[in-house]
Amino acid sequence: MNKMDWNSLVNDKRFGLEDYHDPRRSAIRTDFRRDFDRLVFSSPFRRLQNKTQVFPLPGSIFVHNRLTHSMEVACVGRSLADEVAIALRAKHVNDCPADLFDHLRDIVSAACLAHDLGNPPFGHSGEKAISTFFSEGEGHTLRERLTAEQWADFTHFEGNANAFRVLTHQFKGRRRGGFAMTYSTLASIVKYPYEATLAHKGKFGFFTSEREDFCKVADELGMLRLADPDGRIAYARHPLVYIVEAADDICYEVMDIEDAHKLRTLSTEEVTEAFLAFFDEDRRAEMCRAMQHVSDPNEKVAYMRSCVIGILVENCARAFIEHEEEILSGTMQGSLIDHIGEREHTGYERCTDISWSKIYHSADVVDIELAGNRIITYLLERLTHAVLNPDLNYSRLLLAKFPEQYDTAAPTLYGRIQAVLDHVSAMTDIYALDLYRKLTGIQLRIEN
Repeated sequence: MNKMDWNSLVNDKRFGLEDYHDPRRSAIRTDFRRDFDRLVFSSPFRRLQNKTQVFPLPGSIFVHNRLTHSMEVACVGRSLADEVAIALRAKHVNDCPADLFDHLRDIVSAACLAHDLGNPPFGHSGEKAISTFFSEGEGHTLRERLTAEQWADFTHFEGNANAFRVLTHQFKGRRRGGFAMTYSTLASIVKYPYEATLAHKGKFGFFTSEREDFCKVADELGMLRLADPDGRIAYARHPLVYIVEAADDICYEVMDIEDAHKLRTLSTEEVTEAFLAFFDEDRRAEMCRAMQHVSDPNEKVAYMRSCVIGILVENCARAFIEHEEEILSGTMQGSLIDHIGEREHTGYERCTDISWSKIYHSADVVDIELAGNRIITYLLERLTHAVLNPDLNYSRLLLAKFPEQYDTAAPTLYGRIQAVLDHVSAMTDIYALDLYRKLTGIQLRIEN
């Protein structure tokens, strides 16, 4: 049976800078660590501080935004990768270099930092607003002017695929290779390694414009190409994707509940009951004794949250090792969370049920989704009209608002629409709202 090889999967070659790669070069700060540092100092990463995670951005009470979420995912991912690496190092002592698995923590933590870079403003409702603009809104008129693959890119717009574009595309005036990330870090970000025409529930991993780039990375790493009768592109996941995905799953599920408690959407009793369900009787009793020493409900919830994250990391690491052969052969079904212990899985599912019933449908969350949908739809209508009719006076004024790196005069319609999506998806919630107000005349400041 064909399977992937760790010796190929861990590769520090940089995308776009392949000619400068020297595998013999050694440095205290590895190229994978450089990936992490490069992301921290980047503008797209900083912009995540003003992008909604779930709840509206903070007023008097601080809740998570995309930046704090990504940092926490990176912390959890690093811990999870460390536990996996210890087991893999012992398991592959005869077929992999001794230091190979030392790199997993840096690859995973960098990929975790980058996993939301392509997400538009206003949370996941922003993705939905973009895709429905083409499938249901004014963008539908463009269907006959695009190929089936290009149309699928737009009607299934996906933040994960956009993250790969943000990291690899050579925007105007920028260097070849985009962020010039290592091959392993790039592959570890792509949760759905197939093109948009194979999208499952709207999920896919790369746009048509980046298809060759992804194939180049995947083939270099020895990722398994999956057979498709129509010749469409699909691969088995890079194994480290499972760790990045698990870290993300753990953080958004557990941290959303903690945020809901701070906002009093959930009571202390509800959260305590949900979090203690992850543990056996002895551990629950121990935790309850520890919480008797503090009276602050938020502190109690924070303590329980840390315990839940710890047990989920332990379970996911064990699931990875137990299913390593399936992961390497591309036959793994589901995520690591799907393969954790029965009690822990029941606890996780309970938290999911609470999130769906009491958080994601709460008034504040629905309000931000409604507002975000209206704002993004309006901006797409105006900006798309501008790139399609660049000679109109109003269009020229709008096009002047585009950052120079986005090619609004691209030779193809597909390229011009991508410039619009590049611009809109990079916006923060605050910038999108401000531009919407200016274009609609809701907010106009004229000083003498």
